[in-house]
Amino acid sequence: MKPVLFVRNEAFETFGIARSAFEPTGVPVQVFDAIDADAPRPSLDDVSGVVMFGSAYNVDDTDHHPFLKEIRDLTREAVERGMPYLGICLGAQVLARALDRPVPLAPVREVGFERMHPTPAAAADALVSHYADGDLVFQWHQDTFELPDGAELLATGDAVALQAYRLGDVTWGIQWHFEIDREEIDTWLDVFSAEGDLLSEWGKTVETVRAEADALLVGHEAKGAETFRRFAEVVRERS
Repeated sequence: MKPVLFVRNEAFETFGIARSAFEPTGVPVQVFDAIDADAPRPSLDDVSGVVMFGSAYNVDDTDHHPFLKEIRDLTREAVERGMPYLGICLGAQVLARALDRPVPLAPVREVGFERMHPTPAAAADALVSHYADGDLVFQWHQDTFELPDGAELLATGDAVALQAYRLGDVTWGIQWHFEIDREEIDTWLDVFSAEGDLLSEWGKTVETVRAEADALLVGHEAKGAETFRRFAEVVRERS
């Protein structure tokens, strides 16, 4: 079958557990390095679905980072085709923006593990029904989004209201980083610490985030892998 397109939007994006989660599903993966200006945008004729990964960039900063317009256009095309699409963090924001909804600053910056709360609609959702009220999920974002017209809210948060949504039957946006693994968390923390102070800018110390990962990451990875497995099943059903 045709591969699912993994879209990389950050130079140090490793995809966390995503590759290993897809391997047993039999659904192949193709990588598009969107941040590489020389990388041609793949034709969606050649893929069976799209997973749009995160980034530290603001979705509207297209003047400085033209690739953001490219991934917005790719997202819009995927939706118009009815192609399975899964947006993670920036990917959820790109999806909203591609459908003409604002992506403003969130009321607070979120980093580390924060509680999420599934809505009643999540109980029957093909992707996120395995999450329970109060589950702690990994966040790192300062922007949020408004729901696209016709979207169903699937999860809320204590500080940032909109955390996951579905549009139709095959299109999802999820704010938290369910793809994250320990190597990627440590990389993100190291990259940020070389330039700034996490506590003063984001409200938690690096040590706190690492301690949260020590306590919570095993269960978090299991639920993230199940989310990817379910998305692969959606792709198979549509192929």
